[in-house]
Amino acid sequence: MSFTVLIPARLASTRLPYKPLADIHGAPMVVRVAQRAMLSKARHTVVAADSVEIVEKCSAFGVAAVLTRIDHATGSDRLAEACAQLGLADEDIVVNVQGDEPLIDPALIDAVAQLLADRPECAMSTAAHGIEQLPDFLNPNVVKVILDASGCALYFSRAPVPFAREFSGHAWWHAGGALPKPLRHVGIYGYRAGFLRRFPTMPPAPMEQLESLEQLRALWHGHRIAVHISHAAPAPGVDTPEDLERARRLYALAAARRRG
Repeated sequence: MSFTVLIPARLASTRLPYKPLADIHGAPMVVRVAQRAMLSKARHTVVAADSVEIVEKCSAFGVAAVLTRIDHATGSDRLAEACAQLGLADEDIVVNVQGDEPLIDPALIDAVAQLLADRPECAMSTAAHGIEQLPDFLNPNVVKVILDASGCALYFSRAPVPFAREFSGHAWWHAGGALPKPLRHVGIYGYRAGFLRRFPTMPPAPMEQLESLEQLRALWHGHRIAVHISHAAPAPGVDTPEDLERARRLYALAAARRRG
C-alpha cells in the first residue's frame, strides 16, 4: 500500500490566531503534526498551506509544503488543489490529517489508509472509537457515527444517536454493558485523489448544512465511507489556548524522558 498524507493549514482561527505556527517545544504546530505523520507508512507527507509564511516555516524544518489559494471555503477544497499541484493519480490514496493534531498516532493514519485500500467499493475512510462517558454522548461538539453491518457509515450526527427508546435515550449507561457503545467520530479521512478532486464540486447536502458536518455530503450523494474502529481514544487536538499548553507540556515531558 502506498499513500500520501496531506495536512491543510490556514492562518485564520477564531479561537487561536496563527494556530499552525504556534510553538510546541521549539517547532510550529503544523511541523509537529507533519513529523508525527512522517512516522506513518506514508510515501509523502505534504502541508497544504494558505500562506507563504507557513510554507517557509515548514521548509525550515524539512517539511514539504505547497501554497494553495487563500479563499478556499473548506479543508477539502484546499486538499483538492494540493492533489492537482502534486499530480496525484485518481486512484492514489490520500489521508487528510488535521493541522491541529500534533499528538496523532501514526498507526491511526496507517489504519485509515489501509482500510480504504481494502475497501475498493468505498470512496472514503475514517475512524471512530467507543464513547465511555455519558456527557460526551450528549455533547453536540462530539460527533457520533452509526455503522451498517459492513462497517460503513450510515449517518454522522451531533445528536446523541442512536436513540434508545427503552432506556430514555441513554441505553449504554443503563443496560449494564449489554449493548455496544455508541461511537465517537474521529476527524481523520482517507480519500482516493480522484474523488477528493470531485468532492468540492458536489452540491452541499441539506443534512450537511443542518449538522455542519461536511462528510454528510458524501453519504447524501450515495458514496460509502468505511470506518476503522480504534480501541483507544485518539490523542486530543488543539482548539483552545488550554489545549495548546497541554500539548506543550506533553512534548516537553517526552523530550525529558528521551534525555533521561
